[in-house]
Amino acid sequence: QVHLAESGGGLVPPGGSLRLACAASGTIFGIYDMAWYRQTPGSQRDMVARVDEVGRTDYADSVKGRFTISKDSAKNTVTLQMNSLTPEDTALYYCYAEVREYNGSRRDYWGQGTRVTVSS
Repeated sequence: QVHLAESGGGLVPPGGSLRLACAASGTIFGIYDMAWYRQTPGSQRDMVARVDEVGRTDYADSVKGRFTISKDSAKNTVTLQMNSLTPEDTALYYCYAEVREYNGSRRDYWGQGTRVTVSS
């Protein structure tokens, strides 16, 4: 069983910055992808940024140039640095991890979500 603990959400004015963090704990042999998704009421959960097992990154077009995802493999953590925030970035942000189990299989895990509100 793996737990993803998210932190860093909060209220920030337009143009401001926040840094989200996610720490994976539990029975983990290794982690492949880690990612951040976000969701607003009545909408689907969309990928914001991801980083794979060799450090390659991918971003949604709406956040390119503003958000940066990074990982610390030794600590099983991933962060999302969010700059130049706009009200359209307001959402519940979820951490995702694809975990390698000790039997070699892969399993998806999700955090509970951390709220980001961009408002003056």
